[in-house]
Amino acid sequence: MAGERRQMVVSVERLSKHFGGGTARVDALIDISMDVYPGQVVGLMGPSGSGKTTLLNCIACILEPSTGRLTLDGELVYDDHWLKADLRRLRLDKIGFIFQYPNLLPFLDAIDNVAVVLQLAGIDAAASLSLAVQLLDYLEVGHRKHALPKQLSGGEAQRVAIARALANRPRIILADEPTAPLDSQRARIVMDLLRRIAIDQNAAIICVTHDEMILDRFDHIYRLRDGRLENESPIWSHVETATAS
Repeated sequence: MAGERRQMVVSVERLSKHFGGGTARVDALIDISMDVYPGQVVGLMGPSGSGKTTLLNCIACILEPSTGRLTLDGELVYDDHWLKADLRRLRLDKIGFIFQYPNLLPFLDAIDNVAVVLQLAGIDAAASLSLAVQLLDYLEVGHRKHALPKQLSGGEAQRVAIARALANRPRIILADEPTAPLDSQRARIVMDLLRRIAIDQNAAIICVTHDEMILDRFDHIYRLRDGRLENESPIWSHVETATAS
């Protein structure tokens, strides 16, 4: 178990991203390196325009870096160019996304909002519905499985969105301001859910946030400014504590 925990799920090495060229060139990310291990919840912080979302999109294989290396779940996927032809399949297989707002499909109930992701992955309808129910129950919102998004509270809708992100059992979960629309109590509940998911699923979670009230929920915080990594601030290592015990 300890050996498995030491293997990085996300490894970013000297990654840079610029837009444009010549005098119009903008360096959005400059020489970024970071590692995230199974069971860890890591925060990305910094002022607006510091590069947080750009870095998240590069890790998500949505935005192509300019230089550097990116390894996901033990597989080198970028080395100054993409090494995978089908990035959509890679995202579907390895990555779950949680956004600031749930972005649930308004015409589908909670169970179908989760099941649709499983069906896109090639799982038949009956199995997709069964797995969707399991995920909703796991996140303690199974009793709302037939509710439409407009009938859900903000916290319930975010739980359904998290269930959707977990549908493909990803090793990597990327969250962009997932607690922004929530009050402080619900924000802490969501972060505690993410911590449980990281441990239960042996996953790595990277979360962009401005919320100072949830900093104690992170294992590490990476702070960016003007595209550069300022420092790595360890909060306390849940992974190391679990391994030691």
